[in-house]
Amino acid sequence: MHPAKVDRTRLRTFTDLPNIGPAMAGDFVTLGYTTPQQLVGADPHALYHALCERTGVRQDPCVLDVFISVTRFLAGDDPQPWWAYTAERKARG
Repeated sequence: MHPAKVDRTRLRTFTDLPNIGPAMAGDFVTLGYTTPQQLVGADPHALYHALCERTGVRQDPCVLDVFISVTRFLAGDDPQPWWAYTAERKARG
């Protein structure tokens, strides 16, 4: 969902999260999650590496940016577009 449209009080499905569409929602299911609330406290880097391992494919690094945006949002931050986290990802290496 576009970050500007996210309603923190309405998080029933993965697509209710910022920057998450059907494909990324499927990635969470691939990782074994069934609700957005299960992602609270998740490490975005661990999610990314687990997805790469589970799919057998190195995922686009922007997927990590999306995971950062989601985990930060669930930790209480305002919803941001995924690209707001690209510089942070690149700085971490």
